[in-house]
Amino acid sequence: MPVATRLSTGHHDFASRVPRLLRPAVGVRAPRAGAMKLTEEEGLARLVAHDHGILCTVHPDRGVDAVPVVYAVDAEGYVGVPVDRVKPKASAQLQRERNLEADPRATLLIEHWDRDDWSQLWWVRTELRWEGGDAVDRGEALAVLLSRRYPQYRDQPFARVLVFRIASLTGWAAAG
Repeated sequence: MPVATRLSTGHHDFASRVPRLLRPAVGVRAPRAGAMKLTEEEGLARLVAHDHGILCTVHPDRGVDAVPVVYAVDAEGYVGVPVDRVKPKASAQLQRERNLEADPRATLLIEHWDRDDWSQLWWVRTELRWEGGDAVDRGEALAVLLSRRYPQYRDQPFARVLVFRIASLTGWAAAG
């Protein structure tokens, strides 16, 4: 599957813009006055800066399976979600992996909530495509990013890293 992908509008090459969107430093800008929809740059900056989200995959019988995850984003627009050996697991293969084998589409949702100041609310929804077993080298690189980002992963205690390509990204921030 090619690195370059199209946004849902079909007019933009998202993957080719990722390095430009990440430089020079990732910082979240204040929302534009009166704006609600985030630009791709703002959405990607928030995705990179945030530390956890909800990964949604599609279960063949019950529909959406949503689980909390940590992740890392590389400079080429790939997202790594670890399957670690730190926390106990009921099975060697997680349900999200079985879901992805049947349907490689996933969504990563991140958000910020402030119950007292709703002008601070925002969310970013990232549509993802699972790369499967063809992304071993990228998975290893994302494992390094995860080990730098989370102290619990310093020794890379991963059974594997699920590798996703960003297909599209959209977001919203409260006006003001």
